Amino acid sequence: MFTLTVRDHVMVAHSLPDPFFGAAQRLHGATFVVEATFEREHLDEHNVVLDIGAATEALKAVLGRLSYRNLDDVPELAGQITTTEYLACWVAEQLAVAVDTAALHGLTVVLREHPDAWASYRLPLRA
Repeated sequence: MFTLTVRDHVMVAHSLPDPFFGAAQRLHGATFVVEATFEREHLDEHNVVLDIGAATEALKAVLGRLSYRNLDDVPELAGQITTTEYLACWVAEQLAVAVDTAALHGLTVVLREHPDAWASYRLPLRA
C-alpha cells in the first residue's frame, strides 16, 4: 500500500460544554497540526498516489473553513462537541469530498493538539 501525507495547521477557539471536560468547558484556544494521509494500492500512470499539490490545497481549503474561528459559532459544527477526535473525522470527511477518491483505499487524518497528545480517524474508501 502506498501513502502520501500532507500537513498543515489551524488555530481555533472552542469550548467543550460537558462537565466531563472540566476546565475545557470554558472557551479556549487550540492550535492543531493536521496530517492527511491518502492510501492507494497501486500508483497511478504518473507514479503517484495523488498530486501532492492538489492534496495540499485541499487540506488548506478544508482547514481554512475553521481557521481563526470559534468552532462554537460554525454552523456546520452546530450541536457537536468539537473534540480532537471529532475534528479528525470531520476533516477526513471534508477531504473525501474535496479530492478525487475513486482510486484511493483510505484516508487517515491526524490532529496533533500537543507534541504528546493527538487523535486520528481513518476513513475507509472503496477502490
